[in-house]
Amino acid sequence: MPASSWASAPSTAGSVPTDSRVTAAVAAWKHDPVYFDPQYAASVAEHVTALRDRIAQSPVPVYLAAVPTGAWFPEKGDTELLAGWMAAANGKPGLYVVMFGTETVGVEHLVQAYSPGRVYAASRKSVADRLAEFLDAVKVSDRYDAKPARTQPLPPRDATPREPERFTAGQAIASGIGGAVLGLLGGAVLAGIVLGVAALVARRGGGRL
Repeated sequence: MPASSWASAPSTAGSVPTDSRVTAAVAAWKHDPVYFDPQYAASVAEHVTALRDRIAQSPVPVYLAAVPTGAWFPEKGDTELLAGWMAAANGKPGLYVVMFGTETVGVEHLVQAYSPGRVYAASRKSVADRLAEFLDAVKVSDRYDAKPARTQPLPPRDATPREPERFTAGQAIASGIGGAVLGLLGGAVLAGIVLGVAALVARRGGGRL
């Protein structure tokens, strides 16, 4: 897709909650595809050049943010949602990647591409190597729909408790009868086996003790 097409995508920033991480990332992306939170400066700054070089090789635009996230943030641990907010706020098609700890999470926004979604890496790997591992798994094809990234929380799982089945007298009687029938059948089968074995032994031994 030509570069002019990237800038024509509509912005859906109205669906993005106010978040300083999102605001800071979008402001940084106006000049640089790599943004890192100040608290990550020590671990990311020395790798910025390598990160930029790897992003430049990507077949789709990549916007990278190394920011803190987790269950205590507005996205409540849903890092793909945070990446979706960043995509909507930035308003440009591309692959939006959030890195934190040993995890790399990315979402596609208005591009015909597929990403692995979430990749875990060994702690000894540099952030540049982690990003390379993630981007190496990205596939671009017109088979994929160019959908906007998700900006709403996932619906909660159905946790409606099921009403316990009532145990009636009829069910108790039926269960008792069924158990008795199974017991009789099992006894008959076992008796048949025992008699058959005894007969076989008698024939082989000629009736001698």
